[in-house]
Amino acid sequence: MDIAHFLDVLWLARFPILKGLGVTISISLLAICFGTVLGVFVGLALTYGVRPLRWIVRGYTDFIRGTPVLVLVLASYYVLGTIGLDLGPFQAGVLALAVFCSSHVGEIVRGALQSIPKGQTEAAKAIGLTFPQTFAYVLGPQALRQVLPAWVNTAAEMVKASTLLSIIGVAELLLRTQELISRSFMSLEFYFFAGFLYFVINYAIERFGRYVERKTAVPS
Repeated sequence: MDIAHFLDVLWLARFPILKGLGVTISISLLAICFGTVLGVFVGLALTYGVRPLRWIVRGYTDFIRGTPVLVLVLASYYVLGTIGLDLGPFQAGVLALAVFCSSHVGEIVRGALQSIPKGQTEAAKAIGLTFPQTFAYVLGPQALRQVLPAWVNTAAEMVKASTLLSIIGVAELLLRTQELISRSFMSLEFYFFAGFLYFVINYAIERFGRYVERKTAVPS
């Protein structure tokens, strides 16, 4: 491995790499944010919804969790177009990852909410709190502490799953890396560098999770 030559090629290719990195971060961030918000509602429906709603949401989560991410990506891009919903590669990729993320976050939230003693919900009702207030002030803060570790793992999985979007033409980090490899024939070097960038993104997510965990920890 000629490090000096690789660094020269990398410097010349810095703009495509940075663009690909920016696309990967944007897609991952949007998918995590939308998937988390939707997942919270999924978890609430699984825990507190009426029985027909629970059945529908349970079917949704089981189906999505049992479907490979690649199938969801292809369906979002190709199948939705056949019913008149034409999405670009970027939008289709965000939709697929957000839906997949929501199914996992929903299960995480459901488990956290069900671990909270029912007496706390009953006490909140007794003092006149509405359900949104009960969730915001009583259930949510307690569930957050339990959700964080599993949420960090799910967020990291979304970053790794973003590599699948290259198959529908999204110019994310992996696709940019493969384009550079096809021109420079430096596959080992560029794949190692791409892996390092993915590690940096996931490490930042992990540190963010630790930061929120410290902020929400109950003082001993």
